[in-house]
Amino acid sequence: MSSATTACRVEWAGQPLELLPERALWWPARGLLFVADLHLGKAATYRALGQPVPGGTTQENLDRLDRLIARLAPAEIVFLGDFLHAAQARTPARLAALQAWRATHDPALRLTLVRGNHDQRAGDPPPALGIAVVNEPHLIGPFACCHHPQPHPTHFVLAGHLHPACSLYGPGRDRLRMPCFVQEADQAILPAFGEFTGGWQVPPAPGRRFYGVAGAAVWALPAAA
Repeated sequence: MSSATTACRVEWAGQPLELLPERALWWPARGLLFVADLHLGKAATYRALGQPVPGGTTQENLDRLDRLIARLAPAEIVFLGDFLHAAQARTPARLAALQAWRATHDPALRLTLVRGNHDQRAGDPPPALGIAVVNEPHLIGPFACCHHPQPHPTHFVLAGHLHPACSLYGPGRDRLRMPCFVQEADQAILPAFGEFTGGWQVPPAPGRRFYGVAGAAVWALPAAA
């Protein structure tokens, strides 16, 4: 792929994968793109509660997803939970924008949502979007697609939910905080794809690997002792 120099290649469950700076996971052998935690409509939900937050994040998320689709031509996108943020996100304007977005892509592009905790409250996406909705764990090849991190007896788990972040420290108390992919044993947690989602600082631990996302690149960070 043209952006291979900015992605980080890993091998999980015996499969070559690419950690993308757009905060998504690419499985080239299956043409499958994994995306976690879009939280579409989160900013609008906060504004409905009287919080002064910026707008436009839904379109930013969809534009970034469009660029990935144009570059990778995936056969399927698996959303690892929390597609919509809340019931308040189901406004006519937002649903119309989602339908317009879906109409710009080949109907053969398969979309699958693994229900997360916010999906339980927001409800499933409208049928017009053509998104198959499943419960966790959703098994594809050697992977168990989940929203919540959890062990699985036979499959390598791909999950979201935590919105993981990590920090790099430099001289003079410099600190750079960034979203990250986290892998530990037979499980990996993806960073939140959505804008305006925040992040949880994952503490270092023996055997826990971090892959930091900054700018247009993903880097494998030194492992904890």
